[in-house]
Amino acid sequence: MSEGEITRLLAYGDPLLNGKSGVRIFGGGVAEIILSPDGTLSRIAEGVLGAGARPVRALLFDKTAEANWAVGWHQDRTIAVRDRHDVADFGPWSRKDGALHVEPPFEILRDMITLRAHLDDCDAENAPLLIVPGSHKLGRVPVAEVPTVPDRLGLAVCLAECRDVWVYATAIVHGSRRAHRPRRRRVLQVDYAAHALPAGLQWLGIAA
Repeated sequence: MSEGEITRLLAYGDPLLNGKSGVRIFGGGVAEIILSPDGTLSRIAEGVLGAGARPVRALLFDKTAEANWAVGWHQDRTIAVRDRHDVADFGPWSRKDGALHVEPPFEILRDMITLRAHLDDCDAENAPLLIVPGSHKLGRVPVAEVPTVPDRLGLAVCLAECRDVWVYATAIVHGSRRAHRPRRRRVLQVDYAAHALPAGLQWLGIAA
């Protein structure tokens, strides 16, 4: 990302975080940067998914010495939608931070990508993202079996410098450890999809 984008993201994002370890982005200044057609994130997403790429969920994380958590191995399994429609193969339903979520058929997650924009440096001691290469091709892995996937396929460490953007399949098995030498590690994570949902369901998305 450009220095200007990072400066604007921090100006808009830090007041939202305000000591929190993470916040969901539904609109406002951070959303404007994500939605900018000439912005780095839009250009990357369109380069992978085509002109129909749209941001469908965004989160801002802030890992610090005071909030130094680990995230176990997992697959992202839900999407955020506007309204509930009982559709075959969609479920169970839940609410997260006031947003309605549902577990869709795996094919929808399979076709999504996630962009992870780093607003701070993230070296090996500061809890980088860990992924299991190729795990997105396994389909929906039973929750109890997810921790065994790294043993079978190995893992990759996603080091980053401020302004770097990692792109990965949303369905990939991933996680992170506690930081060994914790420093501030702010990350903007945005999920993208290029297709509409069926049977009246609509992506919640974000708005400027």
